[in-house]
Amino acid sequence: QVQLVESGGGSVPAGGSLRLSCVGSGFSSYRWLGWFRQAPGKEREGVAAIDNFGLTTYVDFVKGRFTISQDNTKMILYLEMDSLKPEDTAMYLCAANIGYYGAFGRLSREGYNYWGQGTQVTVSS
Repeated sequence: QVQLVESGGGSVPAGGSLRLSCVGSGFSSYRWLGWFRQAPGKEREGVAAIDNFGLTTYVDFVKGRFTISQDNTKMILYLEMDSLKPEDTAMYLCAANIGYYGAFGRLSREGYNYWGQGTQVTVSS
């Protein structure tokens, strides 16, 4: 069965950096992988995605600061976060589109059929 397990979250001051990891298991291929975040009382929002060709997509508010990458051999998804801001504080979740061909975008939660439990990122002022 498919499993996605995030790690790497923590508390950092504004301007700091964190590297999140998501270890996948139970699958050998995917359509695309992504990172989402959700703060209390707010909607879950897409942050970054990478497809099976290595093409990356970022939401505007993280461009130039976050980098998504993957290790296809080990099936690990990464999110390098630099120049963190207090507004980046949220639970970060990784997600995967595995054999799912619905007509949804890679930064939309409806475009994914598997989710991890999340790792908390807190950025202080």
